[in-house]
Amino acid sequence: MEYGVIGFNLGGLSTPESMERVVVSAEQLGYESIWSGEHVVISEPDPSSRLWELRTLDTIASLAFAAAKTERIKIGSGILLLPQRDPIVLAKELAGIDVLSKGRLLFGLGVGYVAGEFEALGIPYEERGARTTEHIEVLRTLWTQEWPTFEGQFTKFSGIQSLPLPVQKPHPPIIVGGCSKPALRRAVAQGDGWFGMWGLEETKAQLEELKEIAKTTERPEFLGPLEITVAYPGDPTAPDGFIEADTAKRFEDLGVHRFVVSRITNEGWTERTSDANAPPSEEVGHRFVEFMERQAAELGVG
Repeated sequence: MEYGVIGFNLGGLSTPESMERVVVSAEQLGYESIWSGEHVVISEPDPSSRLWELRTLDTIASLAFAAAKTERIKIGSGILLLPQRDPIVLAKELAGIDVLSKGRLLFGLGVGYVAGEFEALGIPYEERGARTTEHIEVLRTLWTQEWPTFEGQFTKFSGIQSLPLPVQKPHPPIIVGGCSKPALRRAVAQGDGWFGMWGLEETKAQLEELKEIAKTTERPEFLGPLEITVAYPGDPTAPDGFIEADTAKRFEDLGVHRFVVSRITNEGWTERTSDANAPPSEEVGHRFVEFMERQAAELGVG
């Protein structure tokens, strides 16, 4: 099982100094991947929400920054809200990141769940599932064809080029996030992998659901086996969500291929005192790197 770290562009880490320190340290420690988070805008009616005042540096900018500061570690979007993006522009941006990183991009995507964010962007909330399904195929088309054509409900093009194509062939891994039945079907039908953010029992239930869906959902042969990535929210009884090796092994035994960790406070992600909601500071970066070091030693990373 591979190990990654998520959240390098959020909250208290959202400065160039902290981001560089975290991504470079993750690479030096031997983590397989580093993952961003995303909200294009924040729309929450309740100021006590865990998302309120969340500083989130743009995913594309953050991935490009991480690519420039590292040499080996994979860089992933965890997750990018695909229906909120223009797929033609996004295909160009992500292909550029894959080229500049020399083939290290992991493309994690999700549908999104906050209606106000879609309203602000002028995108119908009820169309988010259909847009996601179609946008995946738009990206795949633009990433694999030198003279691409596409005729869809939301996107149509012909007689164009979008070069250079990504370094990875046939394209960067498409990792579909989400726990709803439509999201799980989409992962089976269109994804190279599935991305979840759950505890052990929830992950077990999701993987069982994926197996059931796979019995009735056609999966193209070219996709191969579905790779499983889980961003574990951390042990709520530990001061910073520290994860014991035995816990990680239980995820591996479930069939998880990539286990992604992040430092949290004792209250988890529900309180504004977490690193994701903290003001940027050197102290937050220091605590995060220290957590990665202790976690790497516990999990045998590197």
